[in-house]
Amino acid sequence: MVAAYLWFNAALYVVFAVWCTIAARTTATNLGFESLTNSGRSEFLVVYGGLQLGLGLAFAYFANQAALHRTGMLFALAVYGPIVAYRAVTVITFRPVQPTTIAVGSLEAVMLATAAYLWFAHVRGSAA
Repeated sequence: MVAAYLWFNAALYVVFAVWCTIAARTTATNLGFESLTNSGRSEFLVVYGGLQLGLGLAFAYFANQAALHRTGMLFALAVYGPIVAYRAVTVITFRPVQPTTIAVGSLEAVMLATAAYLWFAHVRGSAA
């Protein structure tokens, strides 16, 4: 179950990285970036393309080695915990927000809840 979760994360991040890279302008607009300068376009591609690809590769690395499943789950908690906290505060602070923002935030919350469940139910006390 832990490996499947890690592989799902890997696939999700790689797909989003490719999607955000290929359709950067449309994706940026759907995420609420109304206008981007050339520096903004560079930053969007670095974060939504490069960083997400790196996260996908890290999750794949953790998923592919049973001895690293525990580390992979800690990594997931470290990634999703702050993301969900920031998302909650910013959605409340900047409401109303676009439906895409709510959808992405909902996915992030589910990924955090799943990571927490797997951590406490399957990983915390084990070596793998």
